[in-house]
Amino acid sequence: MSGTVLPPKSDINWQQVASPQAYADATPNVLSEFVQETLALTRRLFIQLQRRPSTLIAGIIQPVIWLVLFGALFQNAPKGIFGSTTNYGQFLSAGIIVFTAFAGALNAGLPVMFDREFGFLNRLLVAPLVSRFSIVLASAIFIISQSLLQAIVIVTAAAFLGAGLPDAAGLGAIALIVFLLALGVTAISLGLAFALPGHIELIAVIFVSNLPLLFASTALAPLSFMPNWLQVLATLNPLSYAIEPIRYLYLHKDWGLNSVVMHAFWGDVTFGGALLVLLGFALIALLSIQPQLRRTLA
Repeated sequence: MSGTVLPPKSDINWQQVASPQAYADATPNVLSEFVQETLALTRRLFIQLQRRPSTLIAGIIQPVIWLVLFGALFQNAPKGIFGSTTNYGQFLSAGIIVFTAFAGALNAGLPVMFDREFGFLNRLLVAPLVSRFSIVLASAIFIISQSLLQAIVIVTAAAFLGAGLPDAAGLGAIALIVFLLALGVTAISLGLAFALPGHIELIAVIFVSNLPLLFASTALAPLSFMPNWLQVLATLNPLSYAIEPIRYLYLHKDWGLNSVVMHAFWGDVTFGGALLVLLGFALIALLSIQPQLRRTLA
């Protein structure tokens, strides 16, 4: 048996000591990789839209048609019947903007559902992603971008049809309102896309909830036109809290967070209060889908 004593093996990486910058550059930046993969997945959705733009085109043409036809239908209505609006098109513009954003966000889960059914989602789940939540974030960015684009087109069309145009601050407020509403509805739709068994069930949910939420809001008529039970439903509907602030922007040049935009059955709703309701709705929607996302994306 040899009595030679071997020196202890050193734990020092002398190559790292010699060139620390090379190893620092090789260290993965988790945040940058998360942003990179999110942008890549978002770009994939935009490429799909570029190849098949019919969905976006239909989503822009349909609300403009609604704006033209409904505006013409009620153009001879007595003045003052819809509040202080000069024409029904001015009253309707806010409802069309919000409903278009709502309908688009409600369809947000369909691309994810089709990825599930065609097996592409399974490929993403086994891919070396920094975080699988980038799949959800990419879908949200895609849908919210579409909603804002549709809102721009509708605001422009409404201006040409005589509804007027809010000032720069008002346009920024409209963008914020559309963003908050689209964020909350997109979260719910994505949660349903992971919870429901197939796209047939998701489409059924979309069809069942789409028009009832439209008519149970102040999109087409003011609260004073509604029976008491429908007024209660309309003041509990998140769409009303997006419609009324935008409508107020069209009708009033001087507006602020303390401006009263809706007279609910339980009290007055201010502009700032409506924004807080939309923010709370978005946060609740995002938190409610977290358990489902953890189970699916774990």
